[in-house]
Amino acid sequence: MSPLPPDSDGPPGRPGEARSAEEESALVARVLAGDHEALGQLVAPYVGSLRRLARAILGDVDDADDAAQDALLLALVKLDQFDRSRRFGPWLMRIVTNAAIDRRRRRRVRVAGGLDEEVADDDPLPDAETERVVLGERLEAALEQLPARYRTALVLFDVEGYSHGEIAEMLGVAPGTVRSAVFHARRRLRRLLADWRVR
Repeated sequence: MSPLPPDSDGPPGRPGEARSAEEESALVARVLAGDHEALGQLVAPYVGSLRRLARAILGDVDDADDAAQDALLLALVKLDQFDRSRRFGPWLMRIVTNAAIDRRRRRRVRVAGGLDEEVADDDPLPDAETERVVLGERLEAALEQLPARYRTALVLFDVEGYSHGEIAEMLGVAPGTVRSAVFHARRRLRRLLADWRVR
């Protein structure tokens, strides 16, 4: 498969928000007419978000990139089914969510192929950098301990900036379910990180 386009959405937030639904609809029409440049314009603002969401679900960068790429290909195949009166982002995020969940299910069935080896770095990091790296690793480890439904809702809400209603639409659940998942995810995450600080 070809690699994903480079991230172009900058820091986490609401990708594609600068475009109106009408502009996205026009881009979709151009893509359906065979305009490859329009495809890049349509998808580029979402690439970073797709990767972050897939990573939140899968926990592995390579699997996340593969799931995001699968989602982009599937979105292209199903683009004629997209309701152009709606925003493109939530529709695309729903596809990547499903692709990542499918990949996770398939991964559970496979037998683990080996152990990861850690490579030691001889140069110590400065204290502030070490602290930032350790905190990032700890946060990532804590996120991994959350159930996938909590982790997904938390990333979509707190990192990507989607509303409860938009997330509910992406995941096919009620907005109250999303609110509950975000609440419980935050509570568990605080507890996990508090336990770490005590050690």
